[in-house]
Amino acid sequence: MAALRKLQICAQSPTGKHSASLIFLHGSGDTGQGLRAWVRDVIVPDLAFSHIRVIYPTAPARPYTPMRGALSTVWFDRYKISRDCPEHLESIDAMCSTLGSIIQDEVNAGIPKHRIIIGGFSMGGAMALHLVCRYHPDVAGVFALSSFLNKDSVAFQALEERHRTGLSLPELFQCHGTSDDLVLFQWGEDTSLLLRKAGMTTTFHSFPGLYHQLSQPEMELLRSWILEKLPLTISS
Repeated sequence: MAALRKLQICAQSPTGKHSASLIFLHGSGDTGQGLRAWVRDVIVPDLAFSHIRVIYPTAPARPYTPMRGALSTVWFDRYKISRDCPEHLESIDAMCSTLGSIIQDEVNAGIPKHRIIIGGFSMGGAMALHLVCRYHPDVAGVFALSSFLNKDSVAFQALEERHRTGLSLPELFQCHGTSDDLVLFQWGEDTSLLLRKAGMTTTFHSFPGLYHQLSQPEMELLRSWILEKLPLTISS
């Protein structure tokens, strides 16, 4: 098997002792640096913590079918942008393996998986859901901002199987602006309902007037949820 390709990352180090990690995945066509700058512009005084390392990886450039094969920094390919079409599982699974190396790096640094949160914006949120629901359900949680899954996603099937066999499921924090494209907002809301039906504990927040973008109220709510899942003081 070929060696896994290491992703470029930028990271916000904690101001104190590193005891938890957050992996934040950008949307299609963006970069980790771009998302990092956007977050810094949106939330004051930044998405920074005394004990949590925030990691912003960059997806490798790949031919992207919805852009007629043009290169783009996307986490996976799509046959088309439609909730009804099959998922491009080959590219999704390959990226799950690559991103798994970032999780392993944090574990090797002494951070247990139950002290790691994974999430993302738009395509980054969908990537995070595949990564957590199918491969790393033992992390502290997953978040998806302006994100959605195809209606027959294998992520739903993976959750249903875990739920049926009595295994624990990750918790989801999801946000979407109501002024996003109506189809995309409905797609995001339906994703939340299908994940809940599969047995997942989900929280869905809608933001009136918000388009396909980040906002300060959304990010403040996310920060609170992160601190709830990854508190500074670790219970014995």
